[in-house]
Amino acid sequence: MDRTDSRPLAIFLMGPTASGKTALALHLADRFDVELISVDSALVYRGMDIGSAKPDAATLARYPHRLIDIRDPDVAYSAAEFRADALRDMAAITASGKTPLLVGGTGLYFRALQHGLSDLPEADAALRVRLVDEARTQGWPALHARLATLDAVAARRIRPTDSQRIQRALEVIELTGKPLSAQQGGMSARLPYRVLKLALMPQDRAVLHARIAQRLDAMFAQGFVDEVRRLRARADLHPDLAAMRAVGYRQVWQYLDGEFDLVECRERAIHATRQLAKRQLTWFRADHDAVVIDPLAPEQSARVERLLADFLTDPGRAAPV
Repeated sequence: MDRTDSRPLAIFLMGPTASGKTALALHLADRFDVELISVDSALVYRGMDIGSAKPDAATLARYPHRLIDIRDPDVAYSAAEFRADALRDMAAITASGKTPLLVGGTGLYFRALQHGLSDLPEADAALRVRLVDEARTQGWPALHARLATLDAVAARRIRPTDSQRIQRALEVIELTGKPLSAQQGGMSARLPYRVLKLALMPQDRAVLHARIAQRLDAMFAQGFVDEVRRLRARADLHPDLAAMRAVGYRQVWQYLDGEFDLVECRERAIHATRQLAKRQLTWFRADHDAVVIDPLAPEQSARVERLLADFLTDPGRAAPV
């Protein structure tokens, strides 16, 4: 650790869905002079409260989170926009004398913030509408096959059902005339913060799976289906929007379309959420700079408190990056 590094401090609290990130962040906010920033691609959307596990109004009143409820669900929100918004809010928090604590499970956002993004073109609304229309008639696997002929490297990285990434890859190719894979390289801009990265990594996958099922059942009990029904009734929303493709929302929308019954909807949503957690674990496991915390192990909250106390008083002791 460079003792002459004068950059301000920041904390990343990362982990898969249902791993206890929010509860731990609130606990830390009670004990340290931090301010919270959400790092979640679903929490940015207004009206998506139950299915995104958004903290309730009382919690947000006591523990304000920046970058929650900043977009309507018909408006796309990119990793590049997140990076710009997060840097702005981090600067404001630092100027107020506090330390930004960024909490969430969207690995791409964390990576974009720390390492930057490729210099890719902005989204093209008309082109996106055309690609969505083509997908409705041909199916996303057909568009994935088209991508494979244009950029085999990108196609191998993207699942045939990952509509959002297929759409973006084809969009970039059409706008630039070059394969997406040839343009993906991090920016050289250095993050203007020293960061302590904490990754919640539950070692007992069965317990995490049980938590996922319990939380989804609680969402249904709280009115998740009615929430999606209200969203589905809006003229500006459709199932191909990035917001409506979020885990859980997609399955409930399909249920309301009559594709299967509520029992199957629950099973599909649980499966999709478990798959999301698996991808998140893989993502954060690859971040070798993070301090791994098993939230299911005893005394882990106290361990995190000690790490933060050391970092905030002597950054070199906690090995920040």
